[in-house]
Amino acid sequence: MHSIELLPDAATERAVRRVWQAVADAGLPSLADHGHPTNRPHLTLATAETLPAATRTVLAQALTALPLPLHLGGLLRFSGRFEVLAWAVRPDEALLALHEEVWRIVRETPEAGPPHPLLAPGRWVPHITLGRGRGAVWPGPDSRWLPPSASASASASASPSASASGTASGWWAAARRYDSKSRTTARIGPDRA
Repeated sequence: MHSIELLPDAATERAVRRVWQAVADAGLPSLADHGHPTNRPHLTLATAETLPAATRTVLAQALTALPLPLHLGGLLRFSGRFEVLAWAVRPDEALLALHEEVWRIVRETPEAGPPHPLLAPGRWVPHITLGRGRGAVWPGPDSRWLPPSASASASASASPSASASGTASGWWAAARRYDSKSRTTARIGPDRA
């Protein structure tokens, strides 16, 4: 299985990793505990059984839209086979349009296989996963996990900024594909991370 993922800018990645560490420090399931070198904060746009070279070329062209603004705000909790704690991504029109285009490109690839229904436009709940586990519970309000200053400070144009508890802004700076069989990644499109 291949996933097409957006990657945040370096300052936003550090902010997410600080939250991962806070969750781990509380003794709760966190992606900080996942030591594989490909583990990093990301936003999944679509999945496919295979991604032929021609499809990767078309995806790379679509992803020239990067960088795009990134807005995080509040926690999400998902239930299912695993419980998931996630930082909600607040999509703007540009992110929704890019997601729909990537989804369309993948769906028009016969080799891609059946679409993942939860990633379909209109059903997609964009998020960055913070922790996951069977029967896991992350008690408390958002402010327990998402600090009021959820991002690093630097120049306003290149770094995320934080305001209310659990909100942060930055940039979707790059994209990659992740191959779950080989557990490898490869960049797609521009790299501004």
